[in-house]
Amino acid sequence: MTTAQSPVQTPLTPGAWDIDPDHSNVEFVARHLLSKVRGRFHDFAGAITVAPEPAESKVEVTIDASSIDTHQPDRDAHLRSPDFLDVEQFPSLTFVSTGVRPSDEDGHFEVDGRLTIRDVTKPVTLDVEFLGWSDDPWGGQRAGFSASTEIDRDDFGANYNVVLETGGLLVGKKVRVELEIEAVLRKE
Repeated sequence: MTTAQSPVQTPLTPGAWDIDPDHSNVEFVARHLLSKVRGRFHDFAGAITVAPEPAESKVEVTIDASSIDTHQPDRDAHLRSPDFLDVEQFPSLTFVSTGVRPSDEDGHFEVDGRLTIRDVTKPVTLDVEFLGWSDDPWGGQRAGFSASTEIDRDDFGANYNVVLETGGLLVGKKVRVELEIEAVLRKE
């Protein structure tokens, strides 16, 4: 039995790194009543442009809103409706970075950007961990990143809710976004 190659922690090669959707995940966690519901988006694309100076690097991602999946078809249909994502009118979610800053922890960065959901754009900051890079068996280079942030869905007009008899809300306002990204250095 063989194990995966250990990643290299040295800086990335400058250039365009395309997100590999087959080896990446865009997921979210939201509160429902007393528990947490997890879901993901299946269809997304994006690129990370690594600059010689990390602070000048950029990230752009587009997510197909209709690809939302919580493993429950009725809930997914409701999330696609005008109550939440309104995918008929707003088919995509986008993130475009506006800045990259090193964090206090080694290998961690804060990526500031503009998140657009339902045609509403708000600033967000992703907490990003660089997991390293490695040569792949096909003559390329791959890099790994974990990232997360928390958003308030009300900020984006996805404010459907039901007040419970106990005074609480059916759906929490906060949504945690979690990303596991593998990117491939684009061969020019």
